[in-house]
Amino acid sequence: MVYTQWLNQRGGIEADLTITRLEPEVFLVVTSCATQIRDFNWLKRNISPDDRVMATDVTSAYSVLGIMGPKSPALLSKISPAIFSNEAFPFATAQEIDLGYARVLACRITYVGELGWELYIPSEFVQDVYDKIIDAGSEFDLVHSGYHAIDSLRLEKAYRHWGHDITDEDTPLEAGLSFTVKWDKAGGFIGREALLRQKAEGIKKRLVQFKLKDPTIMLYHNEPIIRNGEYTGYISSGAYGHAIGSCLGMGYVRAGSLANEDLLSSRYEIEVAGKRVEAIASLMPFYDPKSTRIRS
Repeated sequence: MVYTQWLNQRGGIEADLTITRLEPEVFLVVTSCATQIRDFNWLKRNISPDDRVMATDVTSAYSVLGIMGPKSPALLSKISPAIFSNEAFPFATAQEIDLGYARVLACRITYVGELGWELYIPSEFVQDVYDKIIDAGSEFDLVHSGYHAIDSLRLEKAYRHWGHDITDEDTPLEAGLSFTVKWDKAGGFIGREALLRQKAEGIKKRLVQFKLKDPTIMLYHNEPIIRNGEYTGYISSGAYGHAIGSCLGMGYVRAGSLANEDLLSSRYEIEVAGKRVEAIASLMPFYDPKSTRIRS
């Protein structure tokens, strides 16, 4: 499995997604449910008549359940004969497994920053698989979680959300996603020349993570960011980080010629309802910055 972006000619991020290689020439593209039609349209528009490629939208054929947390290998081992150890099932890989009456594509990937799997289940079998997970889950303190919980967890890990933190006007270099760019990719890629120019000239803004020093103040989005007393950007998304004990946010800060150390050594405040609240800035996630938990 590969986490990557699709870009436009300006280097802007058109889609944020994962691609799983199922067979030598068969790939599963997974993007946000909110951008399903948009991203499928982008893919079809960028297949030339000479390409021997067929794109099919299989969204309605599958349901997805995420089993996340340090007990997820033990829970899944209870209901499937597959082996879920780190050695047999490494991070960023996928396997077909038996679970209940279904053959399930289990993908070891996460958007919440914890060890876990996304289960892609044929829609007609999802009720049976769900029931077996719930029946086995009581032994492992399994609970349901919704999108607000996911939003809080992904902000602790500084996972970007397309439409808020990254858009078609932001590049991977500005968004701190340069690790996804394969500069020497055979045949190049859309937006490569724009990124090379930006790399040579330097970026004018940089996505930064923030933690409020006052844990009683909430962030949502669009709150102004002040650096050394001057307005320099706004919060693109925010939520309370329960593992951190304070509200977290991220937003773009005007970079100019500032090096990373200069960005981080500045004094930051976030303006919330007309009040300036001191904040700690970071270019790394506040929770598990080396991602040891998801890879253990």
